[in-house]
Amino acid sequence: MRSRKNQYTITCREVHDRAAAVVQKHVRIEDHGHKCRAAVLLNVLFFAASRISSIFAACRNLADAPSQQAVFNALVETLPEYSELQKRLNAALVSDLPKALRRRPQMLAIDLTLIPYHGEPQNDPDEIYRSQPKSGTSHFHAYATCYVVRKGHRFSIALTPVRKGERMEEVVRRLLRQARAEGVKHRLLLLDRGFYSVAVIRYLQAARCPFLMPVIGRGRKPKEGKPATGTRAFAAWKRSGWSSHTLKTPKATKYGKTATVRICVSCGNYAGKWNRHGRRAFVYAFWGFQPGSTRWVRAVYRTRFGIETSYRQMNEARIRTCSRSPLLRLFFFGLAMILRNIWVWFHLTTLSERQGRRLILHLERLRFKDLLLDLQRVVEVALGITQIVAPQPGLMQPLAKS
Repeated sequence: MRSRKNQYTITCREVHDRAAAVVQKHVRIEDHGHKCRAAVLLNVLFFAASRISSIFAACRNLADAPSQQAVFNALVETLPEYSELQKRLNAALVSDLPKALRRRPQMLAIDLTLIPYHGEPQNDPDEIYRSQPKSGTSHFHAYATCYVVRKGHRFSIALTPVRKGERMEEVVRRLLRQARAEGVKHRLLLLDRGFYSVAVIRYLQAARCPFLMPVIGRGRKPKEGKPATGTRAFAAWKRSGWSSHTLKTPKATKYGKTATVRICVSCGNYAGKWNRHGRRAFVYAFWGFQPGSTRWVRAVYRTRFGIETSYRQMNEARIRTCSRSPLLRLFFFGLAMILRNIWVWFHLTTLSERQGRRLILHLERLRFKDLLLDLQRVVEVALGITQIVAPQPGLMQPLAKS
């Protein structure tokens, strides 16, 4: 038992043991020969994740690690099939979910993240998601995730891969079903503008799921004395207010469908931000609840921005790979999300303070990068580090201090 002086600290070994226990309990990595034991494989994976490097670099830098090919062969043969791996990763995500999140409906957020991919599909062309160019490619491995947004902490409770041509309403339906299967009910769903479509809105209305999302500007821009049309007319407002809008499917479709939503326009001043002045308008679409004010709508939606921070942290722990295997890529993505959930769990159970009914988080007590560094230190002790090679003559040397 910790003394009162050290009750808000954790050791490197505690971080490593907790991460290994969660991954091994749900993903169930097995031994593959006398060199590729499960504990050794986990240590190699943790080292690669903490260094944001590849399996090859981890095996090269760890003295007692097996070869890269041996690790890859062990992972391919011991990991389950794609659908089963997805179920196990989702089970690992909610293994540390606080019971309070299951007692009452929660505010959920859904978003899509794209991992750039420079290569050909392994088996099926639909493995690769197509989108706007980013990082020099328009091909991606896409994953959608669902978060609980509550009192400053964000737990990832569901993830699912997204295939080429898959409809967004199917992705939302799958994530909400996974959340309900774990006992987490939705009170309000926060969505990105990428989900602003007739199909998604009609599904959420049929499922009686209240939602809030930004509106995509469509219609004619104001010019030559002609007013803006469509949703661009809301962006031209100078005062906050309420309205309604009906979305329509393209006329080219055989059966046109519509969806009606409420509109919230929250206006404010640039006040010199981005060297701009004047008024600006934030336009949101919502349904299924009655907000108290336009400022409340804007403040609530801003809580969804933490998802971007979660994806940034995920990329700080995602193992890099050139493999075309969707199975390995899904596993590396899921492992990074699990490590981030473990970081949130430590803050809730060990590093936070409770003042009455309030839970005060102290993120400075353990940064996510520090958690990864703790994993790296334990693995270095267990497997050892190869000797650092001295720079060769003729290579660029660091500048001497003047």
